[in-house]
Amino acid sequence: MTTPLNRASHIRLTSHPGAGAPVRFPISWGAPTARERGPVIGSVTRPSDRNVIGAYGGAYALYRALAVAAGALNPIQRPDLTDTAPVVDIPANPAWRDPAAIVALDPWGHLVGEAFADEIGEGVDIRPTIAVTRAQLTMAEVAQAIDKGRLVPDGAILHPGGAVSVTKIAIDPVWHLPGIARRFQVAEPTLRRVLFEQTGGIYPELVTRPDLAVFLPPIGGATVYIFGDPARLADPAGRVTCRVHDECNGSDVFGSDICTCRPYLIHGIEECIRDAQTGSVGLVVYNRKEGRALGEVTKFLVYNARKRAAAGDTADAYFERTECVAGVQDARFQELMPDVFHWLGVTRIDRFVSMSNMKYEALINAGVAIGERVAIPDDLVPADAHVEIEAKKAAGYYAPTPADGAMLGDVRGRGIDDVSD
Repeated sequence: MTTPLNRASHIRLTSHPGAGAPVRFPISWGAPTARERGPVIGSVTRPSDRNVIGAYGGAYALYRALAVAAGALNPIQRPDLTDTAPVVDIPANPAWRDPAAIVALDPWGHLVGEAFADEIGEGVDIRPTIAVTRAQLTMAEVAQAIDKGRLVPDGAILHPGGAVSVTKIAIDPVWHLPGIARRFQVAEPTLRRVLFEQTGGIYPELVTRPDLAVFLPPIGGATVYIFGDPARLADPAGRVTCRVHDECNGSDVFGSDICTCRPYLIHGIEECIRDAQTGSVGLVVYNRKEGRALGEVTKFLVYNARKRAAAGDTADAYFERTECVAGVQDARFQELMPDVFHWLGVTRIDRFVSMSNMKYEALINAGVAIGERVAIPDDLVPADAHVEIEAKKAAGYYAPTPADGAMLGDVRGRGIDDVSD
């Protein structure tokens, strides 16, 4: 039996200020408490309460719409948040109250059930944009590292057989448009208009509702994995080992042997485990930015162009072929990436498991200090991935000096198909 749509007989447009009642729950970004800041309401069950552009769930909002259209989901269905509160406390820190420090996520997004219990009880559809849980990771490479003696189970973080205990956090993007504009040094009206035009006009409120300052973009978010005690992330005396990783589905999930993405991710996880066992905290931030945020279709088109190049696949043409297809070499623009570090209270990364100059500079510019930079060991780089490494070195990526132990040998004439890091 299908669920009735339960929708109004007419469409109420709210794309202009004054088209309806004043915003019931105004948002004061950077306010000192969740209640003073106000809830982020992307509800479609009661549009009159909405105080943002867009809808909950990012890209998944479209799947929700399909479920409603197919009669599988009641459009006024609301989540029961009983027992869904974070299982680990992420305490507020000064960055939560700084409107410039965090602009791409809602720092109070995991606490809505607690902070706005009265409003939820009165029927306001307020949903979390962050969820915090505990989990175990099981990866074949971790078990292999145990077999080879690189990792030793301790029964708390790393268990016999290779399971790893972690705190896991899912984060949906929540953009404060004035803050995003300042971060990218553009005028807010310009940002709004470009967002409107480049999404095919799907969100007219971007240009018609300047009174709505918050946008729930239809993009992927981030997942955070914490190895060890999360409370130590914000402890000035604590030590943090970190890998910031941008999605590469073909390698991360399917284990491609033509790029360094999964090997570098596994290396970062291994370093996080080992350091967490000695009292540090390991942190992996996994961002959904497939193919340098250009998408997997573009990524595969670049693969084809590279393979068919008359001179072969070479390091000097690595980025050029991407730009020929996509018009830009890289669309990740790491300026928004440090927000999760501010949210967690991380002010220093003692060991940064990344060679990326863009990630490094974004964190440094955001005030996060970085100590040691950890390159991927040579024996973890697939044979066909050395052109990628050479191209990235030429573009400014970190590489250890000979005194640190050179990891790169003769790489001329080898191929590479990846456009992620």
